[in-house]
Amino acid sequence: MTISSWIGFIFLALCVIGLGIFVFCLFVDDNKPVVGAICLVVSFALIAGIYGAFRWYHTSTASGIRALTDQKAELSNGLNRHITIYTADGNVIAEYEGKIDLEDNQGGYVLFDYEGKRYTYYNCFVESIAEIGG
Repeated sequence: MTISSWIGFIFLALCVIGLGIFVFCLFVDDNKPVVGAICLVVSFALIAGIYGAFRWYHTSTASGIRALTDQKAELSNGLNRHITIYTADGNVIAEYEGKIDLEDNQGGYVLFDYEGKRYTYYNCFVESIAEIGG
């Protein structure tokens, strides 16, 4: 799971545990400890279900797998890629291969760091093929 997913899961788990303990205390005060214990068991079952849902999302959906790949790229300063930069008429300007951190943007340019240098190309087409593993 991604870091943000772990934070979300922990928050939800703490809320469910807190609610379970609160309900448990209410039933214990009413001399019904068995019902309170059942509430705690249900709370832990809910936590297991929430974990299963988060885990399923990150291993079985394209969006979840992309999120894991994006986080991997961010934490390891890029992915192994082959980048080709083209002019508008299809001529190759440059090619790069290696561990490259490619920045997302909406400004009509491509920006990436490669071998200790920052490259910026404006008004061009970029083909990036990344090795994401399996």
